[in-house]
Amino acid sequence: MYKSTYRSPWESGWREKAWKKLGGEFDVIIIGGGITGAGILAVAAHSGMRALLLEKGDFSSGTSSRSSKLVHGGLRYLKRMDIKLTRESVKERQYLLRSAQGLVEPLGFIYPLYEGESPGPWLIGIGLGIYTRLASDAGTYKKYDPLSVSMMAPGLTLKDMECAYQYTDAQTDDTRLVLRVLHDSILSSNHNAFALNYAEAVSLIHHGDRVRGVEVRDGLTEKTKEVTAPMVINATGVWADRLRSAVGSRKRLRPLRGSHLFFRLDRFPVFQSIAFTHPDDGRPVFVYPWEGAALVGTTDVDFRLSLDDEPAISQEEAEYLLRAVQNKFPDLELQKEDVLSTQAGVRPVVSGGKKDPSAESRDHVVWNEKGLLTVTGGKLTTFRLIAMDALKEAQSMSKRISLPKDGVQIFDVIHRKDSFRGIDAITCRRLTGRYGAAAEHVVKERALLLSPIQGTPYFWEELYWAIKNEAVCHLDDLMLRRFRLGILLKDGGTSLLPKIRFVMMKDLNWDEKRWKTEVVRYKKILQTAHGLPDEWKKKES
Repeated sequence: MYKSTYRSPWESGWREKAWKKLGGEFDVIIIGGGITGAGILAVAAHSGMRALLLEKGDFSSGTSSRSSKLVHGGLRYLKRMDIKLTRESVKERQYLLRSAQGLVEPLGFIYPLYEGESPGPWLIGIGLGIYTRLASDAGTYKKYDPLSVSMMAPGLTLKDMECAYQYTDAQTDDTRLVLRVLHDSILSSNHNAFALNYAEAVSLIHHGDRVRGVEVRDGLTEKTKEVTAPMVINATGVWADRLRSAVGSRKRLRPLRGSHLFFRLDRFPVFQSIAFTHPDDGRPVFVYPWEGAALVGTTDVDFRLSLDDEPAISQEEAEYLLRAVQNKFPDLELQKEDVLSTQAGVRPVVSGGKKDPSAESRDHVVWNEKGLLTVTGGKLTTFRLIAMDALKEAQSMSKRISLPKDGVQIFDVIHRKDSFRGIDAITCRRLTGRYGAAAEHVVKERALLLSPIQGTPYFWEELYWAIKNEAVCHLDDLMLRRFRLGILLKDGGTSLLPKIRFVMMKDLNWDEKRWKTEVVRYKKILQTAHGLPDEWKKKES
């Protein structure tokens, strides 16, 4: 049941109140507000620690908002015989399916096999047999003939198809997962854990040769403050080497870009994920329905540009992904004009010197360097285990870090048997998954009048709630992360701005000048990070 005393962690005035409470020593300071940092805050908060998370941009504005949105065990890791990583991933996938229902949801996968492809049906069958037995509730797999596949995956070519396997993984909204983890962490600590976006750790504070705190700068007001803790954790992902350089450590990360294309579902109708190999190089590619669009991914290339710039899909990557779906779905006749939007993210992969980026390990690492504890790498699916590993190492360095022996449940698990004032069960489940204990308040008194935002799975009431209660500081926070309007709508949601304008100006105390500045900022990010490659735009014009 929901608590009548519920109070949003990010209600009006939250930022000023949190800033004033930054005095005194924390048990742990976490730098980085992606899924890894959020997971560490969650474990720390649920373990009774006074914890602070600092993020220089918006929560999940880096890699954690630009993933493939999959919560999966990593079937392809079995090919490298990485049983440990795969088993951990499968078990964590099942934990998230149980604990975050409505936010992490099952996703069926179809894996078609064609003549001449390697590995063949026999080996894939063995792999799936192992994969589906790595957790007691991991599900099963089935083998289908081409005729059955044609009814499950319309448009998929049957030419030279031998068979197909069907199994189950899961999907999520990656940013919403970060927000839910942060939200539940702060509530579980009775507001004794803090998470600040647009708060940059500009320098490290040393005591002797050990790191003992940070100087933090508020990105909105430019004021600074020194904050101390016996343990500072660097969870900045692909940017981790920058902070490590402050303690004299050499670079060890290999930034890799993964890019995606999005199509409208009416143009690319898929009902579950279809995974297949690329005709050029045999790399795995997939397409699946996500938030009302068809998501195609992903690439795996070295990212050689500045990490300060918005990552964007290259023309080569866009054409690579388009060739893949044209090859496997020839009857759909998909063209570049059908692409709704794009997305690119940079993965923090520890360099192992491999020539092929895809051959690098995706496991996480924890480094203790002069009191700065760096945790990076790993998968979205295993963020809770990554957090536990980081804090176990921290525990060996500070007596103020304590962890329960039986693990940590990081969600305020809510299973509602009733619906919100007449809202259907599916919508009720989705809202509860996205907002946790806040769900009832999102639709309070207006449940029967929920107004959908056309072309999206969202409601206007959600949007209005988020503006006031979810740490929105910029227009792009709302349009690209609290909701994915910039990806899901052809115009990036710009046609919605007149309706949003009044609410944002009123609730965030913006004047007309600030609103115009925010619109310019948003359109620039939208065009750079989610638009078509420049060469495609030139051809269109």
